[in-house]
Order: sequence, then structure tokens, then C-alpha cells
Amino acid sequence: MDEYVDRYGPGRLWVAVVGAAAVLIALTAAAFPQRVYVDVIWQYYWGPVVADALNYQCIAWDGGAQSPCAADTTGPTASPGYTWQSYAGYIPILVTMLLGIWILLERLEIDRYRAMFFGLFPFMIFGGALRTVEDANASLPQGELLIDLPWVALLISPFIYVTVFVVALAALLVSIWLDRNDHVSGYEYPLAGIGTVLLVATVGWLTYFSATHDQGSLHPMVSIITLVGATVVTVITYVGITKLAPDLHRGTGLMGAVVIWAHSVDGIANVIGLDWAGAFGLSYDPKHPVNEFIVNTTGSVLPQSIVDVTGAAWPFLLVKVAAAVFIIWVFDETIFDDSPRFAILLMITVVAVGLGPGSRDMLRATFGI
Repeated sequence: MDEYVDRYGPGRLWVAVVGAAAVLIALTAAAFPQRVYVDVIWQYYWGPVVADALNYQCIAWDGGAQSPCAADTTGPTASPGYTWQSYAGYIPILVTMLLGIWILLERLEIDRYRAMFFGLFPFMIFGGALRTVEDANASLPQGELLIDLPWVALLISPFIYVTVFVVALAALLVSIWLDRNDHVSGYEYPLAGIGTVLLVATVGWLTYFSATHDQGSLHPMVSIITLVGATVVTVITYVGITKLAPDLHRGTGLMGAVVIWAHSVDGIANVIGLDWAGAFGLSYDPKHPVNEFIVNTTGSVLPQSIVDVTGAAWPFLLVKVAAAVFIIWVFDETIFDDSPRFAILLMITVVAVGLGPGSRDMLRATFGI
């Protein structure tokens, strides 16, 4: 393997392997359309995206026609959100993409990786805001959609991660050019600035949509409660770590606080959306297997009289904070010393997979979409 890497270079080898895998999947789907495309690709990957785009709770495959599920539905069905089967496919894809990004960063010869982490932070919230734009689009009647299939899929998970990556990469390249031509004192400043402008513009459009369409309604307290709550949880957790186990975040430093905050936003936004959205006249269902499992388990273990008071989603916040602390503990100084580029890349991914969905859930409830 090292011989091929030395001969062709890691970038070309990565493109060749990914291209060959894509061709193999396409040929297999063409050769076995029912077994591969319909029963696997459509049911677990493309069907949920179509259902989300059309605002269907359930979509059925019926000889090529995709329609809402009915009592006489006989073919495969799909619902918005993730399943354990889709996770099984997306995780290897994510690892492969991370490897490709790592190779790209090496070619760009970027240093000061921690600066890149903070410079990319606005893009992680921008991704959630952009996903909420699709929610607004899906809330419109079929004949009034602003973006239709297949293009709207670029704003739906998991494809939106690719969309945000392309935008962030373009911003990164521009920022690096500005830095290397001495137009700025550090590439992280224009990078964060571009992300902030995109975020403000997207939230501004969502505000306009909510104020001018019957499908939306303004609930700013959702964002206030989420952001303030996440900040309080982060301060308590980070200060507690500093007092009780200061070596635990020696490797991540302040990035560890960002990780805790990102996943606290996700946790609190889920608790509000699943348990307390009714207070704002809204209603949401869990779209991730983990959320659903926790809600169902809490509801079955605790007496209904307690669940009526506390809700059933609050353990999700505890799980998210515990996971964030575990990640901080894993990313010790050794990892950053041995492979700083890949360590920072993983840290960015950890924040993105928490803050992206969390900010989407928060903004969706904030704008009543």
C-alpha cells in the first residue's frame, strides 16, 4: 500500500478509490435495481430525503411512484430522519470524507490549525440555519416551493454537510490567499467574517419568511433559552473539569468548551422541541434513533406523573454533555502532538455534528417552522 501512495500520491489514490467505489455501487444498483436501489439506497438513503423535502411523515415506493404512505401500501417505505441502517452507511462515508479533507489540508500547507477551528465556527451554525431554510421551503404548498427536488436535497442531511463544506472550503481558500498576500494578519479573521455574514444573511431571511408567511411564527425565547442554557451548562461543566480534573482538557484547551457548548445546544434544543414545544404552539417528533430511544426509555421507566412534569427528553442533554466530556478526555496532548491536523479536523467534525443539528432544531422552533 505504501508503494502505491509513494507512486501516485495520497490525493490521486483517494480519488481513484472513491471513484471506483461509486462506479461499483452504481453498476450494482443498475444490475439489481430492486435489491440494491429500492430496498437499500432508496429505502434508507434517498427516500428519507424525498420525504423530508415533500414534508411527508412517510413516503412509499410503488413501482417507481413515490407517494404518501397509505393503508394499502405494500412496497418499501421511508420517513424523514436517520435510521440505524443509514448510520451504517453514513459513518464509513464520513470517515472517507475526513481522510480526503485531511489530504487536502496537507496539500494546502495550512498551519495554525487551532485558528482554523475557531475560524470555521460560524459555518457550523450557518449549516443549521441553512437546513432551516429547507424546513421553511418544505412547509409551503407543493405548487409554491422555492426550491424543488432534486436541488433541495443539497439543503437536507446528509447532503447539506457537503454543501456547507464546499462553501467553507471556498471561504478558506479566499482567506488563505488574503493571508499569504499580506492583506490580513491571519486567515482565521476573514474566514470567520465570511461565515458570520452568511449566517446573519440566512437568519435574516428566516426572520423575513416567518414574519411574512402563515407557515412561520416568531418565538425568540426558544433561542434565548437554548443559548443561555447551553452557556450555563458549559460554564458549570468546564469549571468543574478545571477544578476536579484539570488534566482532562489540557489537550483541547478552550476548544473543549466549544465542544461542550455545541452539544449542550443540541441537547437543550431537543428537550425544548420534544417536550416543551407545545408551550409555543409547536409540535416536533424525534428524527434520530438515539433521541427516540431515550424518549421511549424515559417514558417507560419513569411514572407518567413524573414524565408529565419533567418531560421525557431531558436525559438526552445529559448524554450529550457526557459524550462531550468523554471526547475532550480522549483528545489529550498526545493526539495533538502526533497528528495535529487530523486531531483538529476531528474536533471540527465533533462540533459540527452537534451544533449543526442543534442550531437547526433551535432555529426551526424559533421561527415556528
